[in-house]
Amino acid sequence: MPPLRTALLQSSGRLRDVAANLTALDDAAGRAAATGAGLLVSSELFLTGYAIGDDMAKLAEAADGPAAHAVAAIAVRHRLAVAYGYPERDGESVYNAVQLIGPDGTRLANYRKTHLFGCFEQEAFTPGDQPVVQAELNGLRVGLMICYDVEFPENVRAHALAGTDLLLVPTAQMHPFQFVAESVVPVRAFENQLYVAYVNRTGPEGDFEFVGLSALAGPDGAARARAGRGTELVVGDVDPEFLAASRADNPYLRDRRPGLYASLV
Repeated sequence: MPPLRTALLQSSGRLRDVAANLTALDDAAGRAAATGAGLLVSSELFLTGYAIGDDMAKLAEAADGPAAHAVAAIAVRHRLAVAYGYPERDGESVYNAVQLIGPDGTRLANYRKTHLFGCFEQEAFTPGDQPVVQAELNGLRVGLMICYDVEFPENVRAHALAGTDLLLVPTAQMHPFQFVAESVVPVRAFENQLYVAYVNRTGPEGDFEFVGLSALAGPDGAARARAGRGTELVVGDVDPEFLAASRADNPYLRDRRPGLYASLV
């Protein structure tokens, strides 16, 4: 299989302006497609903004709502898959979600954040209860996760055991936790032998300051692409052949001894 060129849209967009953020996503998709990318990944809650208080519930949409149809049109127009963060409404519940839409406009997977960070998220959202959500894309098994979720090693290991090749992690990583982007994410990729696309917001937003530093980390622990602190589109390749060779050389999953780990659960 050829590598899957993956574009990371590091941006906070415009707070509360879904239409403007869809336009920005469309523009980024066009630029990503021009590089040969087959996948574009945006940041956590990209469609609405993160620090929007009570407006989060007002702007939340169903997984198959108007925004999903707009993103599907973007995917079809530029012939690439798109993963985007948004607040999802399901009945009376609101979830911090990420949805993956294929290049033909098909909704491939929808994930609800399972580990909510801090009082703001715990008050605004209902936690998801499905830890491993996957889809097939270009011959790769793609998994979904959001921000704080990746900081729990059990979460990423569950994906590795389920065969995830590329883990998409839209995030809203803030100061002073930039070491997660710099160090934790590459280590997660190495210890689980998969690729991790970690895509952050950037700049000040309400009481938060997002640090950027988005990265596509490979199974060797190296960043195939790394953004700075500002709004940026960076591109890197997810190479199935390199992944297979790395897994053969670093057999963590094969050498595990699950019988020793019962105390973890």
